[in-house]
Amino acid sequence: MFVDTPLDICEQRDRKDLYRRARAWEIRDFTGINSPYEAPENPEIRVRAGELSIEACVALMLENLLPRLRLEQAE
Repeated sequence: MFVDTPLDICEQRDRKDLYRRARAWEIRDFTGINSPYEAPENPEIRVRAGELSIEACVALMLENLLPRLRLEQAE
């Protein structure tokens, strides 16, 4: 599952202030700031967190994961 979230939204939601600290070089090799980030090319599930509410993201995740879990439990 790829939770596709734009960097600006990640920074807005950052309760631990990690992005600010990474931009100030207090944290080195922070993915997306001072270390490269490569999004997956073909994720099985892609949740566009920048376009959906948190509730919609959770619903989408559950909609995709619960059937898989039920299949695994049946085997």
